[in-house]
Amino acid sequence: MTDSLFTPLSLRDTEVRNRIMVSPMCQYSSTDGFAEDWHLVHLGSRAVGGAGIVMSEATAVSPEGRISPNDLGIWSDDHVEKLRQITSFVSSMGSTPAIQLAHAGRKASKSRPWEGSEPVAPEDGGWTTVAPSDVPWPYEGEAPPLRKLSADGIEGVVDDFRAAAERALDAGFEIAEVHAAHGYLLHEFLSPVTNHRDDEYGGSFENRTRLLREVTEAVREVWPDDKPVFVRISATDWLDDRESWDIEQSVRLAADLDDLGVDLIDVSAGGIHPDQRIPNTGPGYQVPFAEVIREETDAMVGAVGGIRTARHADEVVSNGRADLAIVGREHLRDPYFALHAAEDLDADASWPPQYQRAVPRR
Repeated sequence: MTDSLFTPLSLRDTEVRNRIMVSPMCQYSSTDGFAEDWHLVHLGSRAVGGAGIVMSEATAVSPEGRISPNDLGIWSDDHVEKLRQITSFVSSMGSTPAIQLAHAGRKASKSRPWEGSEPVAPEDGGWTTVAPSDVPWPYEGEAPPLRKLSADGIEGVVDDFRAAAERALDAGFEIAEVHAAHGYLLHEFLSPVTNHRDDEYGGSFENRTRLLREVTEAVREVWPDDKPVFVRISATDWLDDRESWDIEQSVRLAADLDDLGVDLIDVSAGGIHPDQRIPNTGPGYQVPFAEVIREETDAMVGAVGGIRTARHADEVVSNGRADLAIVGREHLRDPYFALHAAEDLDADASWPPQYQRAVPRR
C-alpha cells in the first residue's frame, strides 16, 4: 500500500504516529539558554494538536552558538530540567519529542527579529562569533567581532555537539537533529562561499564536509542505537553566479550521512549569503530538492518549504516525494494542523478527550 500522511513512520525502534513534523522554529524567548513556560506551551500545544514529531527550535550547543542572546540552549546540565518537563508532556500527548542541535557560526550575536536582527556588540551583550574563515556576514553596518576557528576550536565544536546530545538524551528527546543548514556554522564549512580554508577542513568536497561528518559521528556515538538521528541541510545556496553548495553535492553528502547512521535528511535550502536568488517561494518550493535526494540515494527525507494544506502535505508523502512533511509557519497559525488535516483527509486521529465534545461527529 502507498504511504499517506497518516501512515505511521518507523525510525529504528521509534514509531511516529503520522508523517507530520513541526519544523524547528526559533522563538527567541529564553534567558541564558533556559527553556521557559512559553516553550512548554508552544511545543506542548502542537503535540496536543496531533503532530507526529514536535521538534524544538535551534538549540545552541554553546553560548557563542546562539543566534541571539535570547536563544534556547543546551550547553549546561542546568538546562535539562525544564526541557525534561517539555518532553514528558509532548510524549504524553502521543507525539515524538525531537531537538535540533545548532551552532550559529558567523550569523550569531544578533538581536531578535522583532528588534531588527541587528549585530549585537560585546559591550551590549553580544560576543565574538566564529566561522571557518575570516569572512563575516555582510551586514550593512559593522559586524560583531569574528574569530576563524583553529584546529582546537573545531575539536571544541565537535565536543560541544557531543555533550549537547548527551544532555538532550537525558532530557527525554527521542530524536536528535544536527543543524547544518541556513548559513549557520556547519553549513558555513560545507559551502565554498564561506569556507576559504586550505587545511583538512577546506577546499575539496571531502574536506568541506569533514566537520559535519565528525559532528554527526559524535552525536551518533552517544545517541542510542534504537533512536533516530536527523540532519538538516540546505540543498542549495541559491547562488548560481559563483562557486557554491548545490543539489549535486547535497546528494553526495546525503549518501555519506546515510552511511554514518543518519536516519533522515531534513531538506531545506539557502541562508548562506544575502545575494541568494530564490526563483519562487510558492507552496512546496523546496520539495523538489527532497525528492531528488530520495530518488538518488537510500536516505529517507523530510520535505519543508511552503507546505500549508493537508492535501499538499499528503501529496508529498503519498506520491513518494518525501517520507515526512515538515510544516513550519502553518503550525504557528494553527497548532492543531494535524488534527484538522485528519478531518480534511477523512483519516483517523484522536482529539484529546478534554476536547472531544467539541469535535463534530462524522
